[in-house]
Amino acid sequence: MSTSTSAPPARRRLRAPSFTVQILLALVVGVLLGSWALTIGETPAGEPNGLTVALETIGSTFVSLLRATVPPLVFTAIVASIANLRGVANAARLAGQTLVWFAITAAASVVIGIGLGLVMRPGVNTSVGAEAAAEPGRTGSWLDFLGGLVPGNFLGLETSVSVGEGGAVSSAVSFNVLQILVMALVVGLAALKVGKKAEPFLSVNRSLLAIIQKVLWWIIRLAPLGTLGLIGRAIATYGWDSLAPLGTFAGAVYLGLALVLLVVYPLVLRTNGLSVTRFYRGAWPAIQLGFVSRSSIGTLPLTQRVVERNLGVPSSYASFAVPLGSTTKMDGCASIYPALAAIFVAQFFGVELAVTDYLLIAFVSVVGSAATAGLTGAIVMLTLTLSTLGLPLEGVGLLLAIDPILDMGRTATNVAGQALVPTVVAKREGILDVEQYSSAQAAQLFVDDEEEAAEVPEQVSGRPEGPEQVSGRPEGPEQVSGRPEGAELPARA
Repeated sequence: MSTSTSAPPARRRLRAPSFTVQILLALVVGVLLGSWALTIGETPAGEPNGLTVALETIGSTFVSLLRATVPPLVFTAIVASIANLRGVANAARLAGQTLVWFAITAAASVVIGIGLGLVMRPGVNTSVGAEAAAEPGRTGSWLDFLGGLVPGNFLGLETSVSVGEGGAVSSAVSFNVLQILVMALVVGLAALKVGKKAEPFLSVNRSLLAIIQKVLWWIIRLAPLGTLGLIGRAIATYGWDSLAPLGTFAGAVYLGLALVLLVVYPLVLRTNGLSVTRFYRGAWPAIQLGFVSRSSIGTLPLTQRVVERNLGVPSSYASFAVPLGSTTKMDGCASIYPALAAIFVAQFFGVELAVTDYLLIAFVSVVGSAATAGLTGAIVMLTLTLSTLGLPLEGVGLLLAIDPILDMGRTATNVAGQALVPTVVAKREGILDVEQYSSAQAAQLFVDDEEEAAEVPEQVSGRPEGPEQVSGRPEGPEQVSGRPEGAELPARA
């Protein structure tokens, strides 16, 4: 007579909403909190209210955490990618294709910018006065490219000292991603030349990269909270009233960004046999973070994560292409915006532009992003364009009031392009994991974390799965020896 026992029903655990849903909820809550803070207004002393300060603290802390991982991530990832590409014959071809597609998409973006500037005439249809014009405090030049390539130190760190009111001196340390990239390329190539003697270094580098990535994924888990703070702070600080005098210009910029995101990029994807819906579904986490953070560099770790995990680009190539794109691939800041803004300034000051001037705008927009890679930012890129065309730099001051609002859309477009090009190049070179690309979703960002969590019960029990585990018997000699189960194993009652 045999008896059978039924296993107790499994407990249903409450599952948190998906990462995408968390981000969307954070956006909604952030907008509501930002609107509330905007309604409260400043304190009687003229300082931001407590809610605005809290939102700013949350958002800036999250971006600071992300930026802190950028230097070690870029350095170790590029060194590791060079080591992984040692046996790849088409490594140089991959780099060349990446730069070519950077230029193709930038050219399409600048054509859209020029076209919208001529059709919508934002410099004429504006109510802003000439008194708002002021020279920018920071400008760009063609020599910035060479200066940005040469590292000032091994870590690519830069320090700045400022004197505030009362003679108080403050200093800040920042990093130059382009210089870190150059140093990593040099070190990686040198390690390949050294050969076997460099293997211990490459092994340590791989271990360090794995540790940095793990820390990074923990930070990315905080993205919904960071999104809430960033979007709330943007609304509370800037509001939307400043858009009214420059409504035509702002509308032209966002229309241009929409055409790039919804027409140019989908056309590139379709031409290369890739699904548009699946690309945006996979790249969405990085695009939305770029929108609220307004920082391609701050979004770089997440961009690289989605390119590798969601879009199926090999890590050995993505770790080179994404950091390079984060400094030189800026379709929003370096293509659409400078073209539109240059035409706006020319129209505002009554300067007639010839055909050669429009060709010069296109050239500067396509190539100039590299010239400002060491000083990234749309304002720097705009000053480079205006100075090249001989237009008044005071025109930059006209647009400063709404720059933060425009910067959100520009950065989102930048990040989308930085994810697009590695995906397209990988597909054209036959190294894209098409199955992974086709199943892309935000939940895949953390699939390794979920697998580790699932392994916890086995690690706690210390026993492998099998009949012995169910029966509660201790491991026998046969299990220790690793022999497979078979006739020679002792019979069981």
